[in-house]
Amino acid sequence: MTDPMIVGWSHTRFGKSDAPDTEALMAEAVPAALDHAGITAADVDGIFTGVFNNGFSRQDFQAALVGMAVPDLAHVPATRFENACATGSAALHGAMDFIAAGRGRIALVVGAEKMTATPTAEVGDILLGASYRAEEAEVDAGFAGLFGQIAAGYFQRHGDRSEELAMIAAKNHENGMRNPYAHMQKDLGLAFCNTISDRNPRVAGPLRRSDCSLISDGAAVLVLVDAETAAGLSRAIAFRARAQANDALALSRRDVLEFRGARAAWATALAQAGVTLDDLSLVETHDCFTIAEMLEYEAMGLAEPGQGHRVIREGVTRREGRLPVNLSGGLKSKGHPIGATGVSQHVMAAMQLAGEAGEMQLPGATMAGVFNMGGAAVTNYVSILERVR
Repeated sequence: MTDPMIVGWSHTRFGKSDAPDTEALMAEAVPAALDHAGITAADVDGIFTGVFNNGFSRQDFQAALVGMAVPDLAHVPATRFENACATGSAALHGAMDFIAAGRGRIALVVGAEKMTATPTAEVGDILLGASYRAEEAEVDAGFAGLFGQIAAGYFQRHGDRSEELAMIAAKNHENGMRNPYAHMQKDLGLAFCNTISDRNPRVAGPLRRSDCSLISDGAAVLVLVDAETAAGLSRAIAFRARAQANDALALSRRDVLEFRGARAAWATALAQAGVTLDDLSLVETHDCFTIAEMLEYEAMGLAEPGQGHRVIREGVTRREGRLPVNLSGGLKSKGHPIGATGVSQHVMAAMQLAGEAGEMQLPGATMAGVFNMGGAAVTNYVSILERVR
């Protein structure tokens, strides 16, 4: 069994879109991806759609919306996936399994979400659907409240790391300045991110607004094909490895600071690829909150538990560092339309490896890691990508 390859992609601008719904976002993104890959709608064997929804739209049955957005795809088998904030990666894995099993040769992975039309208070409650409501439904400030608790627990165990969280935010906003698809193309700077103010209030626990990702609209699309088909196309990005690992949904049943599922997914993917972090040129990781990125440094093996602050303070993950993280600006600057996020992360990594990242381009990028998680490190996906052609 050979995993398929990425041969094309597209990405809308993330942010507050004039597109009224996910159907319109798909209509914007899908044809561009087909053109980029050099294929037509008639070539597609399967469609794998990632949309979280859970109340963002009264219209569901999102897999069928791809065929409404692009009528030439209306008769292609289509399936919708949902796995919290890792919805896009779940759809990607479904498409990869479809091709690897020989059921088709060309697949579209479509991730989309329309969030900004929903009042902010409702957004918070919708996103709490990715928590364990039986125990966590009354948390103040929604998912920010959950990660505020995580940050507070981390500070209690390892010391106040507010400044290092601000350094992560500032890094990602600086990177986002180079990304034409980013929701917020603004270099906020360390002083702003590290200061409580009217424009940067405390949101939950020690987390400030600048520590939290953005409510965004957007879509991203990947075109996957089998190796034989890829040989006749202009580019090919291979999966050296891919892994998924889960942890208990309820925070009460685990030590969330371990990010155990994330750690397991990284260990499996690196072993499967036969590489170490030193072999990676860059990583796109899931910084829904800055404390998440710090914990992910530890989970991927850049630092021992409690020492993630040293990674950002020593500049390891800056653009010029040993392992640049979130050259796209990450969820923090690029935005976080839930269903599109995992697909977007893979697009951003593939662009780097293909040398098509424009101002974001890291010279000489050869291998990339992608980490996408759902919930508070409940479901965890890691990909190791490399350029074949």
